[in-house]
Amino acid sequence: MSLTLLSWSVFLAQIFLGLAMVFAACRVLTGPRAQDRVLALDTLYVNAAIMLLTFGIRTGETLYFEASLIIALLGFVSTAALSKFLMRGEVIE
Repeated sequence: MSLTLLSWSVFLAQIFLGLAMVFAACRVLTGPRAQDRVLALDTLYVNAAIMLLTFGIRTGETLYFEASLIIALLGFVSTAALSKFLMRGEVIE
């Protein structure tokens, strides 16, 4: 019973994460300002990292967990760089 419940829960989580990624991609493409696009991109990479974690839970592969960690680290750095660029106009001083 608990394995079936876990399987359905992970499946529903993947569906909802996929929907969230579609909505975030729409905001990246149609955002009225650059700040909205940066926040949508931030949301998109967080959802992608969590989606990889759910794939890792579902398959039992450890490669998905490592890829999720790399996406999270690179996403954080890119969000910080884009935010600094929007605030100051340059990334490296």
